[in-house]
Amino acid sequence: MTQDMIEAVKKAKEQSKPRNFTQSIDMIINIKDLDVNKPENRFEEEVVLPNGRGKGVSVGVIADGDLTTQAKDAGVSLVIQKTDLEGYGKDRKEAKKMANNIDFFIAQADLMPLVGRFLGPVLGPRKKMPRPVPANIKLAPILERLENTIKVGVKQQPSIQVLIGTQDMADEQIAENMEAVLAILDRHLEKGRKQIKSMYIKTTMGSVVRVI
Repeated sequence: MTQDMIEAVKKAKEQSKPRNFTQSIDMIINIKDLDVNKPENRFEEEVVLPNGRGKGVSVGVIADGDLTTQAKDAGVSLVIQKTDLEGYGKDRKEAKKMANNIDFFIAQADLMPLVGRFLGPVLGPRKKMPRPVPANIKLAPILERLENTIKVGVKQQPSIQVLIGTQDMADEQIAENMEAVLAILDRHLEKGRKQIKSMYIKTTMGSVVRVI
């Protein structure tokens, strides 16, 4: 299937009109014989793309002390300190806006009870509860991993649409990223990728190109 994927990527790029920004490339998968009304058929898993996302990821760090300094030095999208948590708890509208703008959260482990109290009602339903880390950890390797991470899952519909790269990446790199996504299906679906009804790719502003 890899050669088919490479050809589809090439075609999607060729069909896409030039834009004044670097377009993302999405993968769309429709799954057959899957009853999403059954909780056991719904899943979400983080996938580290072998060739990266091709574009930035927004990370929020909830911390105090040294972790705050590391986060600021790394230029993360948002740093939330202990004293900020109660404010988000009181302003649900602002908390929702913040949560929608951040892809992943990291929190200092000893602050997790406060995170759960003030942000849990907002982050929980969005499946964005922070990954707890020790106060003395080095953030850089975690942030580097998140730069290459996407979430793949089936929720209310038997379909998946995920970012697999950008148009300036090599066709082969994007095809390898697609394979990493398909490996998730092999783990979670009874018949693995054989349950794929159809699969497409497209650039941000381009038309869809069928892969299978």
